[in-house]
Amino acid sequence: MDHYSARTNSSTDQHNSSTVDIDAFFAGLDAIFAANAAPTQAEAFMLKTLHQARSTHDAASELTVLNELMGFLRSQGRHDDNTIIVHESLALAERMGIVGTEAWLTTLINAATSLRAAGEFQESEKLYQQALEASKSLLNSNDRRLAALHNNLSMLYSSTQRYKEAEHHLLEALNILERSSTNPEEDIDVASTHTNLALLLLNISGRNHEALHHAREAMNIYHQGKLEERAHYAAALASYAQVLFQTGHLSEAIDAYTHALAVIELHYGKDTEYYRSTTHNLEVAKSTLASTATRNVPSAPATVNPHTETDFRAHHAPSDEQTSNTVHAHTQSPDNISGLQLSRAYWEQYGKAMLSERYHDYVDRIAVGLVGHGSECYGFDDQYSHDHDFGPGFCLWLTSEDFQVIGGQLQQDYDALEQEFMGFGPRKSTIRAQGDSHRVGVFDIGEFFTSITGYPKAPEQHEHSAWLMLDEATLAAATNGEIFADPYGAFSRTRQGFKMMPENVRLSLISRRLGMIAQSGQYNFPRMISRGDSSAAWLCINEFVTAVSSLVFLINTPITSGYLPYYKWSFAALRRLSKRMASRLPQIAAELESILRIASAACFGGHGTAEGDQGARPAVTRVNASIEDICMAIVTELHEQGLSNNAESFLEWQRPYVEAHISSDDPCLHSV
Repeated sequence: MDHYSARTNSSTDQHNSSTVDIDAFFAGLDAIFAANAAPTQAEAFMLKTLHQARSTHDAASELTVLNELMGFLRSQGRHDDNTIIVHESLALAERMGIVGTEAWLTTLINAATSLRAAGEFQESEKLYQQALEASKSLLNSNDRRLAALHNNLSMLYSSTQRYKEAEHHLLEALNILERSSTNPEEDIDVASTHTNLALLLLNISGRNHEALHHAREAMNIYHQGKLEERAHYAAALASYAQVLFQTGHLSEAIDAYTHALAVIELHYGKDTEYYRSTTHNLEVAKSTLASTATRNVPSAPATVNPHTETDFRAHHAPSDEQTSNTVHAHTQSPDNISGLQLSRAYWEQYGKAMLSERYHDYVDRIAVGLVGHGSECYGFDDQYSHDHDFGPGFCLWLTSEDFQVIGGQLQQDYDALEQEFMGFGPRKSTIRAQGDSHRVGVFDIGEFFTSITGYPKAPEQHEHSAWLMLDEATLAAATNGEIFADPYGAFSRTRQGFKMMPENVRLSLISRRLGMIAQSGQYNFPRMISRGDSSAAWLCINEFVTAVSSLVFLINTPITSGYLPYYKWSFAALRRLSKRMASRLPQIAAELESILRIASAACFGGHGTAEGDQGARPAVTRVNASIEDICMAIVTELHEQGLSNNAESFLEWQRPYVEAHISSDDPCLHSV
């Protein structure tokens, strides 16, 4: 749908007092998407406008941008980041006094949709029901926004396996759209609703024929209306391919997946979960076709997450359901499948059925995913990781009360699941990942986080010393991975708490990192080199690199970037962070790697040895220059964030300026 939420609703009565040119904002955003530059430019553009709106106290424009940002972050699968935007949007709308208006309705729906995507089903349903009640007095029976609301509510019911209710709302949406459309046969929203119906019906026994009919109807509308250039065409194609796969049309499914990948790359880029999941689906379809051709083995039924999305937000972003709409078949997977992909597929194939069949009274209270220790939880695993602590598996997290009642039996049922899956398994667990230290299986939520951090939940915001005692690698392990399902929300809230580092603690740590960078890189490295102590100089470089790496994550803020992980994955994490849109100090990762290469020659290339220092001297000069370049880049970033106005490049002298922004007098936060 069009910009119902942000473009026509959010500003409403306060538009005349706006200091941000909201029309120019939408024009700029449209241009970014039209140029297929959204993956690299959209978020930075929105954040810049958001900063402008906040700095000028333009609440109406701020809410408009937040609504757009919700849709975009959801399309990227960044649900933890988006949860913060959701709460900011709802709180802002209440402060603005717009409850009961169309702008409030818009924000409710966008917030509900984002929470649904994050697996917060109960909170999402509450907001959807509020929106449905508010729509009775705000929207007429043919308003297309009402259709969007029914469409999204159906997605929630589908996610919680309430398929009859989901179908009811989809048919309501389709009825409204066809009544209100000037030409239903060329209407993109009608097409999206047909796609949603197709995916939903795959979950209902005996209705595959109807599913295929709706999927093909959607394709006909895209073709008839010449809508193939629209971004949503990617979602329709991927969904069509999934229906073809499940109804046994494997060759057609492969063609549709291949076409969908080209469209996804064009509009959203390759570095998205949307592209990766569709690539995986294509590989599964190819493998299944090969199996049926050589061994006459029928393809296994896929487990789907239904729906493409139509809602009140901007039409730019794909559905969050599309990003996780992964086909899972019990076939040989490519050798380079990630642990997270394998875990999610294993859950979809076996775990879902186990919970729905044996734990019906608890299924809405159990969280599922893969979080914790191990490279697969960070997404950094590869074929070299398969020799230990790798294989089919996922985590099931229960509240303490539920764990006492069903924990033991649920673990037995989990252990009884098929041990081999997609060509992998049984899972190989090292000694450190067995017994009480097991990494997959059933967990008490509080005990799970205690085993990682020492705390059953994050320290309170005022407990500064407790936060300072938690090192970043520990916090990274507690907040990494993916949550596949969390209808009750207890696990997600606990995990999110560890991402909410108090601002005073973040500033204190930034100050500490500035001190170490100055001490190790700007002061001690040149002195150790001059003394001819190459080993000590090398240790200085190590401390410098570690401190800078930490600083980059802190500057980008843990709530959006996470934390610097265990040392062997620090550069993998830095590289990934540097590629993110609107990343702060993105050039630092490459510069640090360059310093490490040059420093090996500077420290051990002849300086201070019997061979003399002719070979090492140019490298020493380059290392010192690179250190200063990095420090100046940090100073510039401090200025841009308003943390300092001091131009001094020696970072020790930047610390008082940063610490001046710490609002607490707690001595543990301040340097001596």
